[in-house]
Amino acid sequence: MPLRLRKLIGTFLLVALVILYALIATTVASYRLAESPWWIHLLYFLFTGLLWIVPAMFIIRWMEKPVQSK
Repeated sequence: MPLRLRKLIGTFLLVALVILYALIATTVASYRLAESPWWIHLLYFLFTGLLWIVPAMFIIRWMEKPVQSK
């Protein structure tokens, strides 16, 4: 797969990941943490705010993989 196409696909995947992840994390927080104290919210959003980096790292690593010669 050409590098430019891989980067285009990866860019769309990253945008979709961030949007979907934010919606899911916020929905879970709304339903599960509604009556929790502020520090639970802080810990939850700190953790979930950093957790999206793991799948994004794999997408970026795939995007930057060198093109294999035939």
